[in-house]
Amino acid sequence: MAHPVGHEHGHLHQHAEHDHGHEAHADHAGHGGHGGHGDGGASWRTAAQATLHCLTGCAIGEILGMVLGTAFGLHNGATVVLSVLLAFVFGYALTMRGVLKAGLDVRAAVKVALAADTVSILVMELIDNTVMVTVPGAMDAGLGDALFWVALAGSLALAFTLTVPVNKWMIGRGRGHAVVHAHHQH
Repeated sequence: MAHPVGHEHGHLHQHAEHDHGHEAHADHAGHGGHGGHGDGGASWRTAAQATLHCLTGCAIGEILGMVLGTAFGLHNGATVVLSVLLAFVFGYALTMRGVLKAGLDVRAAVKVALAADTVSILVMELIDNTVMVTVPGAMDAGLGDALFWVALAGSLALAFTLTVPVNKWMIGRGRGHAVVHAHHQH
């Protein structure tokens, strides 16, 4: 949601006074920085939404890295490194896009992206690359091989599933994706 010019970021909003206008913010239980949330815990729905947001950037970078590494015949180590680097680039870029639209300057947007996504991306990349490397033949399969795509899809699904609890824990403590919610942008 775009904010009017001059809207001051970083202050606490009362939910009754601020209409988020989209479903992504419908469940704010436990977001750090918002008044009125007594228990400090995040809901599973909030954690899943944050993880899905992170997975989008990770998946773009991961898939692009795997496709480029496979297409150029890079060895497995170089392909994994390329995939991880691109996952971070695209993961951070998606978060920065939202907070830049909220009016933050580039320096502040970088800080928010680093705080919001670093742990989530690290966990996802550890999981999905471990799966890709350990599934027999997945890294050596060509782009036309079903094994490559099935292993990649499975690795991303597993990464999502195992990262949701991490994000739930972090959001419940005002960390991770809760930092983005302080700026009301995705």
